[in-house]
Amino acid sequence: MLGGINEALKSDRLREIVNKYDGMIDIFILCVDRDGEPSRKQRLEQLEAEFGENRVFFAENAWEEIETWVLAGLDLPPSWRWAEVRAEKQVKERYFEPLVLQRCVSTRPGRGREALGEEASRRIAVIRRKCPEDFDALAQRLEAAI
Repeated sequence: MLGGINEALKSDRLREIVNKYDGMIDIFILCVDRDGEPSRKQRLEQLEAEFGENRVFFAENAWEEIETWVLAGLDLPPSWRWAEVRAEKQVKERYFEPLVLQRCVSTRPGRGREALGEEASRRIAVIRRKCPEDFDALAQRLEAAI
């Protein structure tokens, strides 16, 4: 939790974190929302090159928001089509937050993210299949690193 995408993409801010935890952490992973920014992946690749020379440092953007990965691992309302969810740029507002309210978890930690994230985490294979170009790509890289 770095206080927003602008902070998360700052080399100086990341350097503070890497320097602080470098001897204690085996793999650093930075995950951010794509937010409709086609150049976001380029910036993440730059950060990987900058911080990944002497350590494992992965940076990935969710397509379009990280909440999409959570939704991929859940049983969604029957009227929702996965292709529409996946294509939505405002997936958090259009799908995730309504599901949080429907499931009555909005007052739980992370405004429902923790509860739904834990549920979704039991179906990693499904998330990998539904999100091949981001979540699965990151999972494959992690598998190769370990």
